[in-house]
Amino acid sequence: MRRVPEESSVLNDTWDPAQYWVFADERSRPFFELVGRIGAEAPARVVDLGCGHGELTATLAQRWPGAAIAGIDSSTEMINAAHRLAAGHPARLEFAVGNLADWAPEGPVDVIVSNAALQWVPEHRELLPRWTQALSPGGWLAFQVPGNAGAPSHALLRELCRSPRWRDRLADVLRWHPVGDPAEYFGLLAGQGCRVDAWEATYLQVLQGDDAVLEWVKGTALRPVLAALGGEGAAETAEFLTEYAGLLREAYPPGPHGTLFPFRRIFVVARTGL
Repeated sequence: MRRVPEESSVLNDTWDPAQYWVFADERSRPFFELVGRIGAEAPARVVDLGCGHGELTATLAQRWPGAAIAGIDSSTEMINAAHRLAAGHPARLEFAVGNLADWAPEGPVDVIVSNAALQWVPEHRELLPRWTQALSPGGWLAFQVPGNAGAPSHALLRELCRSPRWRDRLADVLRWHPVGDPAEYFGLLAGQGCRVDAWEATYLQVLQGDDAVLEWVKGTALRPVLAALGGEGAAETAEFLTEYAGLLREAYPPGPHGTLFPFRRIFVVARTGL
């Protein structure tokens, strides 16, 4: 069995569905643009890997009303929220806790979707060929990952974690280059005999509220740090967030229309041969 990645194990039970969904419209837009490029007409089995709380997974049941839809996520909190959501949907919408690094279907799958999840799986490049092999002939693999590891929000976070005050606790919590670029993923999947559409887009998010960028990263990039410090209620966490918030305000000053937050995303849609 594969070793569970350390970051994944730390994050499994520290996700907060409500915090993640503070910026619902901004977080959902890449998902719909990704899924819109999938050309499957009537798939029988669809799997959403890293499904979170299931809100977006449920839209796949609307897109493909004849398909059995399964959502998998490593976070118990997220899957509990998804189960509550599934109670109002047909039985063909199911959710389960599972590690993406270990996931393997019982039979061929027609569509695999993974939205903003693979950046948490260090060995995801090794998983992609295995997932294409799990697809039925003419099946589709579509994923989207953040490509903003070099953005000020993330660079400042890494620097702060490695500062004298925090390095003993946090120096090794974050990884530097969690994902590849479109060309890398194109080459990897084309080498598996897939037809590949790979691209990137930078969304200029306009965030509202005080310390808006801090609130954004609390739902994603900050999760390993918060877990390592003992959660948002811990005294050290409050100290860290105060320091980080000051850095973010300098890097992303609020303007008359809100705080502008450029966010790069990488998209890949691959189809196996018939």
